[in-house]
Amino acid sequence: MVIFFAFVSLIALTLVHDRSLTRFRTKSWEDWVLDLVGLGLQGLVIPLLQITVVYRLYQSLWPTLQGIVVIPGSLAFLLSFVLVDYLYYWNHRLLHTRWLWPWHQVHHTVTQMDVLGTSRNSLGSSFLILYLWVHTLALYLLQDPRGYLVGVSLTAMLDLWRHSELNPASDSPVGGFLSPWLILPQDHTLHHDPTLSPGYYGANLKLWDRLHGTDRLSLLSSATLFPELPLIRKLFWPFP
Repeated sequence: MVIFFAFVSLIALTLVHDRSLTRFRTKSWEDWVLDLVGLGLQGLVIPLLQITVVYRLYQSLWPTLQGIVVIPGSLAFLLSFVLVDYLYYWNHRLLHTRWLWPWHQVHHTVTQMDVLGTSRNSLGSSFLILYLWVHTLALYLLQDPRGYLVGVSLTAMLDLWRHSELNPASDSPVGGFLSPWLILPQDHTLHHDPTLSPGYYGANLKLWDRLHGTDRLSLLSSATLFPELPLIRKLFWPFP
């Protein structure tokens, strides 16, 4: 519920920020379909799969491990917000390799950021993102997963914000506090820029990109090109 509230709030703020609705009016009908299908998949289908199929899979594989991990809520939060973020950093980098890039490239057709494009993806790519598997495993193993769920919710809300154009000014108190350590919308805009080398793979923290040198982006000799594919191929089989 809190994630849905954040989504609605960001949409409202986007409308206030862009009263001419330029982002929404210039979006093609195919992009509308991709965005709405993606939001439905990530917001409804994937959580349902986690609760039913994946959770029950872990129950079948490791029936004696359910609720075996007992840690404070603060540590469970850090596990979700920090450790899983580092795992996601590498997951995201793998999606930019030539073997997995076709599944991820549809998401990068979002070059003008807006909240609706957060979940624009080929349908199969959702199964390549570790959140589906790791979050469900953590919820299965933790005796009290509430702290972990707070981290999951915060990460999801930041993901929505990161795909918006609601950039905090760097000289503002908010921007000055967050910019040194948190991936902000302006940082993720650079990640989506087809004229720049890949970087800023982290979801929450800039630490991982700084640690591995992927926070230094350079201008490409030519912009990244996306193959012209029909909508059905973008959704189900995004290979040229």
